[in-house]
Amino acid sequence: MIFGPYLWLLIPGLILGIYAQIKLSGTYSKYLRVGLRSRLSGAQAAREILDNAGLHNVPVEAVGGHLTDHYDPSKRALFLSAENYDGQSVAAVGVAAHEAGHALQHQAAYAPLQLRMSLVPITQFASVAWMGLLLLGLFLGGAFFSKFIWIAVAIFAVTTVFQIVTLPVEFDASNRAKAVLLRLGLVHADESEGVSKVLNAAAMTYVAAMVTSVLHLARLLMMARDRD
Repeated sequence: MIFGPYLWLLIPGLILGIYAQIKLSGTYSKYLRVGLRSRLSGAQAAREILDNAGLHNVPVEAVGGHLTDHYDPSKRALFLSAENYDGQSVAAVGVAAHEAGHALQHQAAYAPLQLRMSLVPITQFASVAWMGLLLLGLFLGGAFFSKFIWIAVAIFAVTTVFQIVTLPVEFDASNRAKAVLLRLGLVHADESEGVSKVLNAAAMTYVAAMVTSVLHLARLLMMARDRD
């Protein structure tokens, strides 16, 4: 019952997700091999952006893994994967500037970022709880399943809202990154095109995640409706 009905709804999100990952991998790999004429590393570029904004207290640190780059609002710290921390490529500087863009959002109290931060704890709970409730309802069966599936839908909706809110946060961070890199002269105009391609490919993964979540929510709603 859980895995059978309306599975076709998940296919577009799956295809888009695979395409987004292939696009990101190919674009990132390409521009990871294109060096900046300024020879700035990702860490140096991020540091210049943060310092220019007066964010001298926000550290830029290396973190393990591949494309694990992120800004942690709770720690007010920016973390870059080794290849982007030390890398002197268009890709490395683009990713580093994007993460610095999140720090600029935090400094400006950018509303979508504030909303996403407030949703993180409940989203972490919801991402696990909805499936547990659905399985429990299936185990109990009958009227219990009819009630539990609607609760599961409501909880899963929280994760969908989180994915929707994430889109403007990520697109805005990329726009800030592109603008500040040019304004500070950290990249040349021709290099900015490569930065845009890398960040646009990364943004597509968030679009895919949002589409997948919306379609999954639609599937759960149709399943719940069928039980009424």
